[in-house]
Amino acid sequence: MLQSFDNRSAPQFGRERVASLRARFAEHGIDGFLVPRADEYQGEYVPASAERLSWLTGFTGSAGVALVTQSQAVVFVDGRYTTQLKEQVDPAVFTGGDLVNEPPHLWLPRNAVKGFRLGIDPWLHTAAEVRRLEKALADIGGSLVFLPSNPLDAIWTDRPAEPLGQVAIQKAEHAGTLATDKIEVVVEKVKEKGAAAVVITDPSSVAWIFNIRGQDVPHTPHPLARAIVPAEGRPEIFLDDRKTNVEVRAYLTQFAEQRPPADFLLRLKAFADQGPVMLDPELAPLALSRAIESAGCKVVEAPDPAKLPRACKNRTELEGSAKAHLQDGVAVVEFLHWLDQQPAGSVREIRTVQALEAARTRVGERMQNPLRDISFDTISGAGEHAAIMHYRVTTESDRLLNEGELFLIDSGAQYINGTTDITRTVAIGEVPEDRKRFFTLVLKGMIAISTARFPKGTRGCDLDPLARIALWKAGGDYAHGTGHGVGSYLSVHEGPQRIARLSTQELLPGMILSNEPGYYRPGHYGIRIENLIHVREAEEIEGGDIPMLSFETLTWCPIDRRLVLPELLTAEERDWLNGYHAATREKLMPLIEKAEVREWLVRATEPL
Repeated sequence: MLQSFDNRSAPQFGRERVASLRARFAEHGIDGFLVPRADEYQGEYVPASAERLSWLTGFTGSAGVALVTQSQAVVFVDGRYTTQLKEQVDPAVFTGGDLVNEPPHLWLPRNAVKGFRLGIDPWLHTAAEVRRLEKALADIGGSLVFLPSNPLDAIWTDRPAEPLGQVAIQKAEHAGTLATDKIEVVVEKVKEKGAAAVVITDPSSVAWIFNIRGQDVPHTPHPLARAIVPAEGRPEIFLDDRKTNVEVRAYLTQFAEQRPPADFLLRLKAFADQGPVMLDPELAPLALSRAIESAGCKVVEAPDPAKLPRACKNRTELEGSAKAHLQDGVAVVEFLHWLDQQPAGSVREIRTVQALEAARTRVGERMQNPLRDISFDTISGAGEHAAIMHYRVTTESDRLLNEGELFLIDSGAQYINGTTDITRTVAIGEVPEDRKRFFTLVLKGMIAISTARFPKGTRGCDLDPLARIALWKAGGDYAHGTGHGVGSYLSVHEGPQRIARLSTQELLPGMILSNEPGYYRPGHYGIRIENLIHVREAEEIEGGDIPMLSFETLTWCPIDRRLVLPELLTAEERDWLNGYHAATREKLMPLIEKAEVREWLVRATEPL
């Protein structure tokens, strides 16, 4: 199994660990300390050695930050995790904070005492974060203290070792572009900014530029590595040679110098001596800009030059993703067929995760494109568990899928030719009418995004209301974005592209996004329907006078017709659903081996 069902949350240690952390405040001269979810690479998915927030609080979500003062301990999370937070931390020790509407830099001026001194580990916070914190503290006569060592690490005595996952070459047949050509793109941006070099701090960007993949963090195949790409000369990649075999080292030698991570700061100062150094203030840890400035050099703040090229997939990557999604669709159909054969009340949440992973493994072997990993821990929630947006089933929480309930399964896979992410909500027996009503409203939002046409220059925030309007009219909403970017055999959550209220990134051809509106009634049920889509040039419309973009669907798998109330759909929406199901049947039928699964697919894709 690629997924563990152990309960990783340990809230029972929260009081003791917070007390130990506070005991170190005096020696550092601070009144409080921030513990973010991010690691030294500012990644969403972090190795066990960097799970500081979870170790301190018990909260295991992928986004959050704890602020510990002498009298309070607040864990800030976004709307996806409010229910999970309540279940995972000790309420006698921690209170919940709002990461979106009142993050630490807004909370501090309203709650901290005058002259408050906040300690941070400069390797765990970006320059952009630090500026916001400094301004907030200045408003109350306080200050930010950059600590030379992390006081939490000093009390984490059984901290796991740093990972040494093996690195592999992502060949051109899957990458579509040679590493040398990608380096040229980066060098051009460095020269445009008048910099001597750029520091690439995002491991996904390092993986993309050099066409390599790794195994350092769960479910995201990038190595934890940094790189320096100069305007003139050979790039340097800082990658432990225990992660690379002879073949990988020989490959990298063709266009870069591989150096040990311990040499990074020394080499950074050497490049700084040659002129300004380019950094992304939203991605690079503050420690790096401080190191550059301490060498007497200027920092040029600019977006990671690999971010947009990586987001705009080339033809090879899009074709690979389409093939990966067809294969994944077959696996999910085999799983849904299996689930449909199980009597209500006979299967537990963990068993469904195991069955789906087994289907992906089996289909991958049959189609000679093995499952490399899952792209995130599968969300398998029945009944009230489905209302926890990022629910992770454990041996303690595992429960039956009972008659009359909704079952939500959100999962994804990593194949060498693409990353997948799909959510389906299905009926277990006959479910109440109100569930069907909200399912149909969510479906309307998903169809609205699928069929959207929009002018060039449109941003994610411009499209987000399309997915919500049907719910809004019914007095409902959901507390997560409508869509996130997806990498190419990289992170299932990739920026800068998103469909969300706060996303100002222009949507560009080649960008892959999720399309996943939902509805959640805490303690009762949850609904989400998700396909992946990519941005493309739209077909011309007679009489139109401006260039338009649209989305092309990548995910092919039936949507549970038993939960659709046809009278709530417009004729156009019914046509889309019927057309989607007809295409799903046509694309997947030749790839399905067993006759009984083909028969199930025919029934599941009948027109409304």
